[in-house]
Amino acid sequence: MTTADNRQRATALQLHGVLAHWTDCADQAWLASLLDWEETERARRSLERRLRCAHIGRFKPLADFDWAWPTQCDQRGIAELMTLEFLSSATNAILVGPSGLGKTMIAQNIAHQAILQGHNVLFASAGQLLGDLAGLDSDSALRYRLRRYASPDLLVIDEVGYQSYSNRHADLLFELINRRHEKKSTVITTNKSFSEWSEVFPNASCVVAMIDRLVHHAEIISIKGDSYRHKEAQERAAAKSKKRKSKTS
Repeated sequence: MTTADNRQRATALQLHGVLAHWTDCADQAWLASLLDWEETERARRSLERRLRCAHIGRFKPLADFDWAWPTQCDQRGIAELMTLEFLSSATNAILVGPSGLGKTMIAQNIAHQAILQGHNVLFASAGQLLGDLAGLDSDSALRYRLRRYASPDLLVIDEVGYQSYSNRHADLLFELINRRHEKKSTVITTNKSFSEWSEVFPNASCVVAMIDRLVHHAEIISIKGDSYRHKEAQERAAAKSKKRKSKTS
């Protein structure tokens, strides 16, 4: 690299001591190595921080997903989401299907990929997110927390539909969705079709407007079939039964 390139790197890294003594450092053989070390270490620490702050939790890699198990699953559509192109246009992604078919696993893999590509991500269940917002007792604290949820490049709201919520919860979710609309991407996993969201937020007047903003720019992937977790439980039970029979025979 040229001296100008190295100076630009040092400026980006805010190495003010090096810049203040640039005439002494510019031609030193150790300068390029120092800049490489600093960039590598900062990238590593940034990745660790974003992984820690995202709260994705433990998950299986998408390579372990059994694509043959669901009776309906758009593998190509999920592969396209994994390219993260939807983030550049602030498009949302909505994974719809019964419990136990891997919606959360897919969402976790998308979130992890986004972090690896340098994006800020936040992953939360609907219950955690809405409980957090509704539990705040001051307007200033609520505004601060809404900004926290509205700011990530990618927000994943998991398990919408597994509980029912009050009008206040619905209003808070609408406010969050509205803040992110056409600015940042949101991934939603839900076991309810949109026609059933009135059961999740009974009597809430903002449900139609909320759905309208979510689907305005959205990739919607429907997954159908029986619970894979139930299948795994049955297989474990069958394996244990076979093992017990072999010991007694």
